[in-house]
Amino acid sequence: MARRYVVLDVFTDRALAGNPLAVVLDSEGLDGNQMQAIAREFNLSETVFVLPPIDADHRARLRIFTTNHELPFAGHPTVGAAVLLALRDEVELSADFVLEEGAGLVPCHVSLRNPRSGAATFTVPRLPEILDEEAPSVEACAQALGLDTSDIGFDAYRPVIASAGVPFVCIPLASRSALARISPSAGRLIGAFGGTADSVYVFCRDDEGEGDFRARMFAANMGIDEDPATGSAAASLAAVLMQGETPAEGFTAYDILQGVEMGRSSLVRLGLDVAGGALTRVTIGGGAVVVAEGVLHV
Repeated sequence: MARRYVVLDVFTDRALAGNPLAVVLDSEGLDGNQMQAIAREFNLSETVFVLPPIDADHRARLRIFTTNHELPFAGHPTVGAAVLLALRDEVELSADFVLEEGAGLVPCHVSLRNPRSGAATFTVPRLPEILDEEAPSVEACAQALGLDTSDIGFDAYRPVIASAGVPFVCIPLASRSALARISPSAGRLIGAFGGTADSVYVFCRDDEGEGDFRARMFAANMGIDEDPATGSAAASLAAVLMQGETPAEGFTAYDILQGVEMGRSSLVRLGLDVAGGALTRVTIGGGAVVVAEGVLHV
């Protein structure tokens, strides 16, 4: 059967930057094993499969796969799929709709720039939290990342495990220099964090750069050596920022630059809604550009 697919670069406004994403349309009839095999064939950090929604009032149901397994929620597949669906719907300027994902319902707002690009902002389906699991030590983080212990932590930030549906070891770094000097190996990462979380998200302040923070993400257990942009990790970071930044009441946005060290510069816009000192809503936003289209014969 011929199944259409589109490749987009996500969390960017230009082609050949950001995080590549394969979106498989006409996914009806594929089972999970077939989807997993197709994701391995694309060999991107994530591949998303578009299915009819369970609720007819929603736009679509998404299943998201890394090269190794299915995810209940992910950021760049949501942004990329939302922009692509709006492009296919030929909306004039903007659209609002709900996507169904494993983690829950995901309200999206999409604005289009031209016939092959746009931007999307979505509400994270589950509020992030700091998990109760024991956080890795500064020494373990330094060893896993090939850094010195003095490189780990800044201000009141220390390593924690946070999740908005997918758990991340969130490791604050003292400088952009430390971020650039990371030299992880899959063996060291799995040895240090494999029993705690699948993914490691490192971040530092970006006072003199383009954003508020810079970040890198490594996910050896998911078959991802390094990810150019990770919306689900940025969503998890919201819980960390609630402790370290104490955002004001109302809405606060943070720009997170990722992928620079890979030559795939990406910009993730993280939004926090705070009321009564508590986090009430988290949004993730970014651009997406169509770069390729084709047909799968599966």
